[in-house]
Formats: sequence, structure tokens, C-alpha cells
Amino acid sequence: MRYIITLALLLALFFVEKGSAQGKPAYQLYKNTGEVVNYDHMISDLATGDMVFFGEYHFNPISHWLELEVGKSLFDIKGTKLFLGAEMFESGNQLVLDEYLQGFYAESKMIPEITQLWSNYNTDYRPLVEFAKENALRFIATNIPRRYASMISKKGFDALEILSPEAKALIGPDLKKHFDPTVKAYAEMASNMGGHVPPNMLNMQMAQAAKDATMAHFSLKNFNKGDLLLHFQGSYHSNYDQGIIWWINKIQPGLEIKSITTVSQSEWEKLSVEDRADIADYIIVVVNTMTSTQG
Repeated sequence: MRYIITLALLLALFFVEKGSAQGKPAYQLYKNTGEVVNYDHMISDLATGDMVFFGEYHFNPISHWLELEVGKSLFDIKGTKLFLGAEMFESGNQLVLDEYLQGFYAESKMIPEITQLWSNYNTDYRPLVEFAKENALRFIATNIPRRYASMISKKGFDALEILSPEAKALIGPDLKKHFDPTVKAYAEMASNMGGHVPPNMLNMQMAQAAKDATMAHFSLKNFNKGDLLLHFQGSYHSNYDQGIIWWINKIQPGLEIKSITTVSQSEWEKLSVEDRADIADYIIVVVNTMTSTQG
């Protein structure tokens, strides 16, 4: 079986490289079996799930274009059972976001009220918010407020003891219960530093877990049977079923979760057969020379 998967991966890579020389495609879409997959086939599969986690590169235009296209395609199938969520909006901004989506006031009033709005909002995330607004879809601000992640990075879980109930309501309540620094997503934070692991490494892992746990919490809190969540996050928050997906499976196991990730072609070529099979259900392989949306 491994031989067949390896052969499929090698053939797929050959055709991508050959196609790059002839037609210069910007990206290629793969299934985790290593086979090139049709976009419509992917959409049909994603629509059968409960939650889809789309792992992006934050300044990659292919990621952002496909996020919107996948949203449109899933809306065609699920209608208003589809709802969106994103790392790029902190939980404390939910009220303002909801009011804007309901048409209470103009965008010019909403923007100043959103704290920690990402610098590439206009080019990369505004189209998703406007798509939700135009189609009366919910859009969930799932991430922990940055100030609380910073507190945890400095003080560890002791920071949670001094916060008010109102503040704790903006943080995933299962954080202390399930945190495990040996989970791949957090263990690699330390291993990637080689021999230069800082003394507050455990706190830094807790802070990273706080983001994932909070995004998992608000994804679940807003999910009803029959819904389909399309969530956008940096790929490291969902690769290998780690991060957010790990937390969801801990908090509420049994949901049908599907994932997409983004990698560059050079990164794809370095991945082992096992990593290619495990990193996500669908992999967007983007040419190395792709432009960036970061100014």
C-alpha cells in the first residue's frame, strides 16, 4: 500500500513540475493520498462534514482566493447552515462584528471598534466578512484576546486566577483541564529552538494552547447539528489534526472534521510520504514564486 501511495505522490509531483514548465499553474490541489484532486470533488467531500478547518499562509493570495471560493461553493450546498469562523478576530469583538453583519451601522463605524484588526484585513479578510454579510451568515470571532495570551505567556495559568469572570468568558474554559505540552503542536515549539529554549517555554506553550483551546471552544459553542463551520486559521493551528482540531476532539469527540492546508512547492517536496498523508485531508501546493499580500 505504501508503494502505491509513494508512486502516486511521485507521479503527481512529476505532472506538477511538468505543468509548471508548460502552463505555469499557480497551485495544485492534492488529496492526502498524494493524488491530484478535482476542486468540485473536494467541495462535495467537505460538505459532508461538520467542520472544515482551512489552514492558510497569512499573506498568501492563493490561500485567500480559495478561502472565498470554498465559502461560496459550500454556501451553494449548505445555504445558511454554513457559518464562518476565524483566528483573525478575537472573541471580545463578537458583538461589534454581529452588529455590523446585521447592518446596524456602516463599515466605517465598525473598523475603529475592532481591536487588533490584522493589517491585511482589507485585502484578505474583508471579502470573507462581506460575503457573510451579503448572505446572512454567522461569522464567529474565535481567537483569545491577544492581551490574555500575552499574560499567559508571562505568568502561565496563574494569569487565569487573577482575571475577572468577564475576561475568563473570552477564553476557552477547557484550557487547564486538557493542556498537554507533549502534543506535537506544542512540543515542536521547544524542539525548533534547539539548544536555546527560554526559561518560560512552558508558559509560551500554554499561551499557544490558549489560542487553540479558545478557537475550539467558540467553534463548538456556535455549532448546532446540521451546521457546517468553515474556519480560517494559520495552517500551524490545524496541521496534523493538532491545535484546534486536537482540542475539539478532546472537548467534544465524534464530530466529522475535515482540513485543508497550504504549503509551498519546496516544502511539499521535502515532506515524507507519511507527513503528506497526515498533514491535512487536502493540500494546496503553491509555487515558490507566489507574490505576497503583505506590504
